[in-house]
Amino acid sequence: MAGRLNGKRIVITGAIGNIGKEAVRSFIAEGARVVIGDIDEKAGRAVAEELGAATHFVQVDVTREESVAALIEAGAAWLGGLDVLAQNAGLQRSGAIAEFDQANWDALFAVNARAHFFGAKHAIPHLKRAGKGSIINMSSLAGKRGGPGLVAYSASKGAVISFTTALALELAPANIRVNAICPGWVDTAFNQPAIDFMGGASAQQQKIESLVPLGRQADAAEIAPLFVYLASDESAYVTAQAFGIDGGVYNG
Repeated sequence: MAGRLNGKRIVITGAIGNIGKEAVRSFIAEGARVVIGDIDEKAGRAVAEELGAATHFVQVDVTREESVAALIEAGAAWLGGLDVLAQNAGLQRSGAIAEFDQANWDALFAVNARAHFFGAKHAIPHLKRAGKGSIINMSSLAGKRGGPGLVAYSASKGAVISFTTALALELAPANIRVNAICPGWVDTAFNQPAIDFMGGASAQQQKIESLVPLGRQADAAEIAPLFVYLASDESAYVTAQAFGIDGGVYNG
């Protein structure tokens, strides 16, 4: 059924990576107009040009509140309002915690956790003016179930889940829904630090085959439909959830 997002006005961060770009493609295919934000201006403008007139690029550094605020304001101005904020920007760093340095810890929390606070804070007034809205936060399977080398990353992604559930309860009276997406292994360069820590692609494949009931990684295009669902009115009664797309790994 096409047109599930007709008229929806969406701002998304982290829009040039595999998952973000597929989410934008899906948003547009369903009738939305999308402002894409990313720190990489050259790549971001190329994505906007590739995807056409329904998109507009704004450079953003999600670690800086003033930059996120500027993205939201510019996005709402271009779109004529705001219905959906999709916070997809993320950072991956891996390593044994006894050897992990504070700079990497702080970077993970700045991008993976604190940025969600900035985005929500500045989007909420626009969503309230619209009378309803949806905030979609990117977490991870690692936020539910950690593993060796992923302690810091898991902590940052676990913070997103807690933030999501608490914010959903706070915003429910305003008819603003807040949910998180928790992918497992996805075939994307984003996971390279974790793959390196594991000992390379062969070791990763063995891990996937032993851990994932479906026996494979996801493709980024398999994550995008959940973005569409959570942005659409089909999910009007869905809030405070952390949705796993992990091939059956986390079933507790």
